[in-house]
Amino acid sequence: MAAPTSSQGGTVADQLLDYLVLENATLMFGVPGAGIAHLLERVRQRREFTYIVCRHESAAAYMADGYFRATGKPGVVLVTSGPGATNALTGTMNANFGGSAVMTLTGEVQQDFLGRGYLQEGTDCGLNIRDIYAAGTRYSADIAASAGAPIIIEQALRDMLSIPRRAVRLGISDSVASAMIDDEDPFQIVAPRPPARPTNYRSLPGGAPVDAVRRVLKVMSTAMRPLILVGSGCRDAVRDPDTADALRALAEWWQVPVMTTSDGKGVFPETNELSLRTYGFAGCQWPQYWMINKDGTAAHDALLVIGSSLGELATYRWNPMLVPNGPFIQVDIDQAMIGRGFPVTDGIVAEAGAFIRALWDQAPTWPASPAVVAERKAEIAGIKKANSPFSSPDDYTSEAAPLQPAALCRTLNELLPADASIFIDCGNCVGWGLHSLIVDRKQEFHSALAMGPMGFGVCGVIGAKLGQPGRLSLALVGDGAFLMQLGEISTAAAHKVGAIWVVLKDEDLNMVAQGMAMMFASDGSFSDAYSLGTTDLVKVAEGLGANAVGISSPGDLRDAWPKIVDGANNGRPQVIVAHIDPKAAPPYWSPPYWQKKVD
Repeated sequence: MAAPTSSQGGTVADQLLDYLVLENATLMFGVPGAGIAHLLERVRQRREFTYIVCRHESAAAYMADGYFRATGKPGVVLVTSGPGATNALTGTMNANFGGSAVMTLTGEVQQDFLGRGYLQEGTDCGLNIRDIYAAGTRYSADIAASAGAPIIIEQALRDMLSIPRRAVRLGISDSVASAMIDDEDPFQIVAPRPPARPTNYRSLPGGAPVDAVRRVLKVMSTAMRPLILVGSGCRDAVRDPDTADALRALAEWWQVPVMTTSDGKGVFPETNELSLRTYGFAGCQWPQYWMINKDGTAAHDALLVIGSSLGELATYRWNPMLVPNGPFIQVDIDQAMIGRGFPVTDGIVAEAGAFIRALWDQAPTWPASPAVVAERKAEIAGIKKANSPFSSPDDYTSEAAPLQPAALCRTLNELLPADASIFIDCGNCVGWGLHSLIVDRKQEFHSALAMGPMGFGVCGVIGAKLGQPGRLSLALVGDGAFLMQLGEISTAAAHKVGAIWVVLKDEDLNMVAQGMAMMFASDGSFSDAYSLGTTDLVKVAEGLGANAVGISSPGDLRDAWPKIVDGANNGRPQVIVAHIDPKAAPPYWSPPYWQKKVD
């Protein structure tokens, strides 16, 4: 017999689940335990919900993050008390600072046993889960009783689904979860909860300041050498096809080049003739030729930044190369971000999507000089024709063994379908992916560069594939991160998730080793300082339920690819162990390209 919903006189657990149904948040990730026993039982009885049992709670949070990124639906993490809650913290915190809508539900032992040494009880050992999460999420609260539970739940949903999206945490004791809803609660009598629709308790900003739009239009239509930089704050906005089209049309109207921040990679299609790809950390080589004069001064005379906080990686440690010889305009929904990275001439508080659409709505009435537009178009084409976008074109085009990571990325560019979902973990794989992968219009590129935890991509790709089973989902990861969350291959196998992992195997934490060698050049070699030892990742992955293959050249990947895709389409995890050149270093360890002479 199905469990009653809260509108049918159910429990607090039912009421919480009803809110999640209202928000279309019915896929949960976690590890079960006694602190959530009654909530688990309601989830099991109600057909709307699916609970993915993971091998570790941090992985559950990464999967929920990946699920949101792929679908736009909130990701839900359901874990028990004590260590279950603390294990999920890193993934939840990463989602929060990455702009993902994730709700982590943590249990607690029954209230009758608090303070008496019950197993996995947080209170007895001084563990304040609420405050721990409050330091790393938008909102953290405990549902202490049935009365007033909707107030806390609605606040969590408001904060999670605000713009930018954020992660939240709700705690609930098992005895509270099993308590019946108080029908005499005045809040319930005035307005039965949950209401009919989410708009009864939350709304979103959607406007763009009219005067600010006009100011930007004037600058962009009169500048001789303008430039647009879009960040990850635009990622949610361009899910809307109209907004994505408006951004492209805006650039094409004035023939203005567009580059993205590192964590905004793919927001603007990198195959577009106006794309300068990524700027900053492991960025493309093209931006320098538009931004720097031969004497080293700024060549661009206007910069429009939309949806970026202009942090370290987005600006390569705030290099002054970004500053234009003219107006510096920053548009962001969060006023606290404006002017934080650089002083700006015009800071505009607005939602990215609404602002982009408003610009394009009026841009046709603000034409630029046809001769200037034609000259810009020709110069951008000339820059691309005369200069490689890659720091080492020979490595990118190599077919030799040992396998160059750049050549591996080139082969993936050839093989990946037009709508692939790509996840990048943390480590040297970030540098190779940012620099060498080319993200097309319908593809998506997901990284976690705000916090940079190893293991995000390993697990996030599982959540993405669960959310969009018909879409090829691939993660580019290092062997260090893969070993951290290796057990989740078993999770994917158990749920017939045909995700694909490309593992860069050099048996070292090479990002650290190479970085230390640069920082402490006189201290000798770091080649063995952070070795991972030797692990047969093919055999281990096979033992966990995946199909696995080792490759040593681009040709090996091409040969294996049809079988890999077929296996993924049949719901079996696929692991590609790429034996890469251990001496290869991503371009962020090369001399910064703006220090090189521009011919």
